Amino acid sequence: MAIQYKTRAFVFKKSDRNESDQTFSVFTDDFGKLNIFAKAIRKSTSKLRKDFDLFYLSEIEFIQGKSVKTLTDAVKIKKFDEIVLNRQKLSVANQIADTLDDFIKGQERDDNIFNLVEGCFNKLDDKSSSIKNYQLAFQYFFWNFISLRGYKIEVNSCAVCKKKLDPYNIYFSCREGGIICKNCLAVDKSARKINSDAAKILRLIFKKDWQTIIKLKVELLSENILKEILQDAVHAFCPVHC
Repeated sequence: MAIQYKTRAFVFKKSDRNESDQTFSVFTDDFGKLNIFAKAIRKSTSKLRKDFDLFYLSEIEFIQGKSVKTLTDAVKIKKFDEIVLNRQKLSVANQIADTLDDFIKGQERDDNIFNLVEGCFNKLDDKSSSIKNYQLAFQYFFWNFISLRGYKIEVNSCAVCKKKLDPYNIYFSCREGGIICKNCLAVDKSARKINSDAAKILRLIFKKDWQTIIKLKVELLSENILKEILQDAVHAFCPVHC
């Protein structure tokens, strides 16, 4: 007999199946990441269409079959309209979705990640929130997500020797777990040179200072450094690349 479950679910991926079915990737507060099959949801007569779609937060019910979880009911909690209608916000949302898809491979409950995802989408969806640099919005999500996944990043002192950092001679090392000083560069010669502005932004991110981050105007050099160390972290920590 199939068992029925009920939970809140954030929809972050979907794909078409057959002529009228779809499969959704969701992150739930009770079960973590799940793949949910929705039969005939693409039909105009489907009762599920209005309450369950990409970038919706919904309360759902599903049954667990032998190998497939099938959606049986959905009630929309929130549709993130402002994100869907804004190209830059949508780009950030898709980056968040890709991160969830790449980094989380099994069913694993994590209330903190659920709260981080919900919080970031609520912040992006806020019409009154003026974001000057949308890439920083994704940086905010990514580094806090990595931290919740167990990768503790040191940004306040040298990750190796624990000494105070010289802002003019600092490097970022994924291997050593954060910013390192010039004296410790020998332990990871692949560490990337960064500047003090990039280090300050990382500190704001780990303080979860969203209001300051979204108002920042970042110089191109610092923006490129942040992009590069984020990509280094993706290749170092993501199961897809490991």
